Amino acid sequence: MNATGTVLVIGATGTTGSRTAAQLIAAGRRVRAASRRATRLPGADAVRFDWYDPDTHGAALAGAGGVYLVPPVGDPDPAAVMLPFLHRARAAGVQRAVLLSSSAIPEGGPGVGAVHQALPGLFEQWAVLRPSWFMQNFTGAHVHARSIREDGVILTATGTGRVGFVDADDIAAVAVRALTDDRAPDTDLVLTGPEALGYDDIAAVVTEVTGRPVVHRQLTYEQMRDRLAAQMPLEFAAMLAGMDRAIAEGAEDRTTDAVQRLTGRPAHSFRAVAERELKDPWPAPGTSPAR
Repeated sequence: MNATGTVLVIGATGTTGSRTAAQLIAAGRRVRAASRRATRLPGADAVRFDWYDPDTHGAALAGAGGVYLVPPVGDPDPAAVMLPFLHRARAAGVQRAVLLSSSAIPEGGPGVGAVHQALPGLFEQWAVLRPSWFMQNFTGAHVHARSIREDGVILTATGTGRVGFVDADDIAAVAVRALTDDRAPDTDLVLTGPEALGYDDIAAVVTEVTGRPVVHRQLTYEQMRDRLAAQMPLEFAAMLAGMDRAIAEGAEDRTTDAVQRLTGRPAHSFRAVAERELKDPWPAPGTSPAR
């Protein structure tokens, strides 16, 4: 890919897509911001894109040399819609693809693992970003963040397991390098923050930063699955609860230096992100934040 070519950012209004688009624009790159509502972003060309509507794919791909791929949310089999699109992208001249996956899903694994497996055979240059759990799960619109704001509690089935939580800004910074460096990484990259933390540790940091008591309440796998199933399909809820159980068993208790290797600077700590993103006064427990 020519480093000055247009980059298609799929999911450009999401947690990592919005940050990747913004950082690409700040670096002077041409960005096509793709979302279901074609939301306009300053400095980017907006285009409507829906994974499940192939009629939206052609305009998104026209003239793109690289693409940042955020899989469809909540789909247990994203390869069914992503692989046809990726074949079309290759035929349209896309040379570099960077896929957002997960530290919990290896190449060839379930869900997006099948897309990971196919990527090297489809594009001349590629990378798969496998971030750990996002720090923004506790500061944004995620169920954990809402539970913290409204009830002062974090509910998980992770026990005392630890996670190398990662800042979404750091994920985006790695994505930008993978998309624009002279040569793509051509590998998968497990992305973490600088330390592995338990959910008790997260609750303690949020308490200290906000001045409001927050606790971690441990659930069983079954309790977590059923709680999530009230908000999403049972199959996806079971998968997410299973990831909590894997954390309890130590699957995510690790850190890597991938952020520093790719960006040239250390990964942000959770305390730094909490201090950056939890500045506004919070409502009292049991009340909803102002909208």
